[in-house]
Amino acid sequence: MDRKPNILFFVADQMRADSLGHIGNRSAKTPNLDKILEEGVSFENAYCQNPVCVPSRCSFLSGLYPHTTGHRTMHYLQREDEPNILRTMKNNGYEVIWIGRNDVIPGNRPKTEYCDKYYNGLDFENHRDDVNSSLNFGKRVNNFKVPGFMENNRYYSFYLGEMDQAEAANTFDWNCVKTTLDYLDKKSTEPAGKPFFLYVTISFPHPPYACEEPWFSSIDRDSLPVRRTDVEKLKDKPSMLHGIRSKQNLQNWSEDQYNELRSTYLAMVSRFDYQYGLIADQLKKLNMYDSTNIFVYSDHGDYTGDYGIVEKVQNCFENPVSNVPLMIKPAAGINVKPGKSKVLTELLDIPATVAQMAGIELDYVQFGKSLVPALEGAKFHKDAVFCEGGRIHGEVWAMEGGHKPDSLYWPRLSTQSQEGPEHTKAVMVRMDHYKYVKRLYEKDEFYNLDADPHELYNEIDNEDYKEIIFKIKMRLLDFYMETADTIPNKKDLR
Repeated sequence: MDRKPNILFFVADQMRADSLGHIGNRSAKTPNLDKILEEGVSFENAYCQNPVCVPSRCSFLSGLYPHTTGHRTMHYLQREDEPNILRTMKNNGYEVIWIGRNDVIPGNRPKTEYCDKYYNGLDFENHRDDVNSSLNFGKRVNNFKVPGFMENNRYYSFYLGEMDQAEAANTFDWNCVKTTLDYLDKKSTEPAGKPFFLYVTISFPHPPYACEEPWFSSIDRDSLPVRRTDVEKLKDKPSMLHGIRSKQNLQNWSEDQYNELRSTYLAMVSRFDYQYGLIADQLKKLNMYDSTNIFVYSDHGDYTGDYGIVEKVQNCFENPVSNVPLMIKPAAGINVKPGKSKVLTELLDIPATVAQMAGIELDYVQFGKSLVPALEGAKFHKDAVFCEGGRIHGEVWAMEGGHKPDSLYWPRLSTQSQEGPEHTKAVMVRMDHYKYVKRLYEKDEFYNLDADPHELYNEIDNEDYKEIIFKIKMRLLDFYMETADTIPNKKDLR
């Protein structure tokens, strides 16, 4: 094609890979996302590089691991000299439109160098496009209060259940989708204009767990996957999980209660699926679908009741929080082999993939690897994938404390604020079907995912795995040596 292809990122917040129908969840209702497999690829073994939003987003928009630039908390966002694929695409002739979540650029810095227009998702009525505006979704959730919940064991569950349809119709995600549809409609009248890069990043299925009809009641409560065993019944699991479990007050929950929460989460995923379908249909109606590379993925996952825990955590790496959806429908011109792929992939592979699709060279060092060969059917992509998080003792500024017991996040953030081993550094390596977690101040973890897909049995002391554990440790050493830092592009005067 003479004209560069369009790019669309449609990004969920806190969506786990096994919440999709085509991944094997019999209760999931995701027909539009499942349909991507007819023309594109779903990567079953895709991993985020940190299980919370800011470090993950800084990573997948740069191609750098969180440790390379020190992104290990929610409050240290990208610095001015850090690479970002949005800025790169804008500098290479794309019209970059950023709609929705931020969690990447500090709120006191303009977004003009990263995009042509930024829509914050909060002011749809006025179609506000102030590139200096900042979405403060996190504060809205932190201030969320549920009358009476402090007197029972539901408060820290984040569970609300059914949303009012009228109230839901004007919420953040719907505003973002409406803005996207309006932009595409307007763009279709400019056939000679720049190719577009749409970065649409919405909030579902991020807790609170709540959804409106018709999605709320559409999930079959009787066919849900088995919930992972509560953490206090398991041996040698990290102290962070035990700390959160002790404070979220879900110990007396029945399986019916957990199932309602899990079903509501799947309903939120189903609404995300519907909204993706609206955008895909708009692209088809406007004859833009074939010329657009579509990426659908999530920044990280969610425990959703597994191990008796809800929400997420910064330095634990069970599949519910680290294994994320990643689906790519390429534009015409790529000889795609559609379906599911089992190759190991990372979200930080996305910038390199976009660069190859757009025919540009990234002008900075990064550690991603283009997924185009995997889209074309390659059976191997990477020998290892990584996820990391936590801090060293003494880094009190990384605790993210300050939340009182009336905050829904208090169980996690108060545990992060302890100077025991709970919130300290750890890194996950997955090679083949093995997962190893190196922990700086407490016991390491090792799982055989074929034999133990729920990661219930820490086999770190099993002599039968001694050789493979040593091999993975050596791979981890290579990883850190290669990615610990990069030399700046710009030389300084001496």
